Amino acid sequence: MSLRASLFGIIIALAATSCVSTPPFRDKEGKPIEGSIAVMEKVTVGGIDQWLFIRGADSSRPVLLFLHGGPGSPETPLVRSFCPDLERLFTVVHWEQRMSGKSYSGNTPEESITVEQYVRDTLEVTAYLRKRFERDRIYLMGHSWGSILGVLTVKRDPRPYHAFIGIGQVVHQIEGEELSYDFVMSKAKENNDRRAVRRLEKIGRPPYPRERIVSSLWKERKLVVKYGGAFYSGENRKKIMRARHILCQDEYNLCDKINWIRGQIRLCRNLFNEILGIDLREAAPRLEVPVYFFQGAHDYQTPAALVKDYFGMLDAPRKELFLFENSAHSPIFEEPERFIELVRDKVLEGR
Repeated sequence: MSLRASLFGIIIALAATSCVSTPPFRDKEGKPIEGSIAVMEKVTVGGIDQWLFIRGADSSRPVLLFLHGGPGSPETPLVRSFCPDLERLFTVVHWEQRMSGKSYSGNTPEESITVEQYVRDTLEVTAYLRKRFERDRIYLMGHSWGSILGVLTVKRDPRPYHAFIGIGQVVHQIEGEELSYDFVMSKAKENNDRRAVRRLEKIGRPPYPRERIVSSLWKERKLVVKYGGAFYSGENRKKIMRARHILCQDEYNLCDKINWIRGQIRLCRNLFNEILGIDLREAAPRLEVPVYFFQGAHDYQTPAALVKDYFGMLDAPRKELFLFENSAHSPIFEEPERFIELVRDKVLEGR
């Protein structure tokens, strides 16, 4: 082997395993803000090492556990890029869930990749945070897959939580996928997009068999994106996709970035079929904490019609539904100013 090849191999190895960190909070002069927190912690949850990114401009603020989407799609860089004020209202804990991002491990038992295990993991992380920050209760926020996980967790044990905030709320995934398919088929025909129509006819209407669920959803979701059911505008789509790109994540080395992709694929194959069968209207008709839904009016990944239906029948001490007319699946990133205003005025100060 040549010296050049050897040096290249060493550089790649270092990049793959290099130490990384989450960016600190700095003032206008570039100095770290006193009382802020920006740390990465590895904790054992459910017998598996999992990572927490704990970020807040003021560590005395209320603690919020953020449940990312996917499953398998951590969103720390998106919050930093599009909704940084969330980390000023709260001490935000971005938890990379089992088999997601830095928490990916090929040794994770297949039998542990269940919704039940993720609920137990969430409660265990919650207990750790309550003890670490000496808080009786914390806030729970979930986006997409994280929203159904959040509801099921609060249903299991509401005592550790001030409130639940659902963004792009999953209600009944299989019904949502059917509405999504019908939406893109209608749009394809309306736009005389024969290629899209043929593609949709080929994959068929959901549900999809386990062996081709990943490929079928990938093809259908590309059309959801194309027709505005994932991002309300093309500009939003470009900015969000650029920010969420794993190559841009400061907290990941090369090995982590590879595992981010591996985790998404494995979780989709092993967890999605179980998610499809959950209907929150039956599983969680009542929650014992205040509930706030933040929903994009144009969302066809988790269709707004189902969220409205669930909200209408949900029994909770307090509930509010906020529709975002210029958003699809991610109002937290598409309309962050209004999102933060509502969280501050309705969730924090309105309790």
